[in-house]
Amino acid sequence: MSTETALCILAAGKGTRMRSDLPKVLHEVAGLSMLGHALRSGDGCSPSRVVVVTGHQSERVADAARHLAPEAICVEQSPQLGTGHAVQMAAPALADFGGDVFVLFGDTPLIRAGTLDAMLAARRAGADVIVLGFDAAVPGGYGRLILDASGGLDRIVEAKEANAEELAVTLCNSGVMCVPGPILFRLLDKVTNDNAKGEYYLTDIVALARTEGLACAVVRCDEEETLGVNSRVDLAAAEAAWQARARIEAMERGVTMTAPDTVFLAHDTRIGQDATVEPHVVFGPGVTVEGGAIIRAFSHLEGCTVAKAAIIGPYARLRPGAHIGEEARIGNFVEIKATHFGKGAKANHLTYVGDAEIGAGTNIGAGTITCNYDGVLKHRTVIGERVFIGSNSALVAPVEIGEGAMVGAGSVISRDVEPDALGITRALQENRPSFAAKLREKLLETKARRAQK
Repeated sequence: MSTETALCILAAGKGTRMRSDLPKVLHEVAGLSMLGHALRSGDGCSPSRVVVVTGHQSERVADAARHLAPEAICVEQSPQLGTGHAVQMAAPALADFGGDVFVLFGDTPLIRAGTLDAMLAARRAGADVIVLGFDAAVPGGYGRLILDASGGLDRIVEAKEANAEELAVTLCNSGVMCVPGPILFRLLDKVTNDNAKGEYYLTDIVALARTEGLACAVVRCDEEETLGVNSRVDLAAAEAAWQARARIEAMERGVTMTAPDTVFLAHDTRIGQDATVEPHVVFGPGVTVEGGAIIRAFSHLEGCTVAKAAIIGPYARLRPGAHIGEEARIGNFVEIKATHFGKGAKANHLTYVGDAEIGAGTNIGAGTITCNYDGVLKHRTVIGERVFIGSNSALVAPVEIGEGAMVGAGSVISRDVEPDALGITRALQENRPSFAAKLREKLLETKARRAQK
């Protein structure tokens, strides 16, 4: 028996009910396309081959597949004549493959890697055809999995063809299968399109396998895992289910969430033990938060790292390339982009820092802006350790401020400031005695005249 595995992901559908110019399988759940979720689920089985069957907007889907899995072989199903026909399109790419083939669906993003492991274990235990099933609360139009007296899978019956006894069965077909490649394609060669739709159904291989005396078995999973997405409503339901699962997993790993239902995670969010996430925080893709950090309410993070014991927010935004060091503080209405904040550095309020290096222990005053963009190019600001930047300062990059330096509040700094120096660009203050009172009197007289007209 070969110990190799392969993935065959069916991603040809148009998704008419999505009402979108984007192919259905490229719609995202938790910041990753549904196709990406299918590939990710299968990664746990260490597949030696990945075949993606495309159809609608074939090149666009193929490009996305190869971006996610460079080794993927993309084949087109045209015309689209059913699930059995779709899997047959993968036959040339798997012609010499003797291992187990998982048939997955590009619009079913919630299948757990552990579920596929259970299917593979059942396959390796001796069954020839493994079908993933679930006990449905409302079976409705799902195909029913009919078991034999020994608990093996006897047949799959479509709901419209089932009798009353079969319709009472709640064990339903997800469509996901695990079958050795040689058996899979031999059985598919025998499938006919003698049905109302004139299509070739993958499910027909179960009856054909039983005819050959092959063993068929069912592995069960939670109904939620099998949720297929055919509309925006389904997409929202998949997002909600994915988020609920991810929040629980994060809390079980030691993350504190004070209002978990309001926190949104991405597919690759990493949060360390003893970190705290307050209400209404959104994580985009590419975020790592180390243990002990605090993400305060209403913050948005993407493409960034937050070191241990750092405090972010509330109302902070960390954009791609932000690296916040240990014990650093990024406060309310502060935006950080492509910047490294050293240990203990602070920007507590109303600040934009982009394309910069901020040394350890530095304090960035309220209203400070790094002017990093000249309309064409980006430039860097380098600030040393233990620097104090006064409030309402503009740092015009490229510029460097040395260790221990200070910048006076309200300054526009366009030249380097030496270590331990004070950089200041304020105009000389002038006070005119009684001028405010005289001006106020004149303005009130003008206001009164206008009121009389």
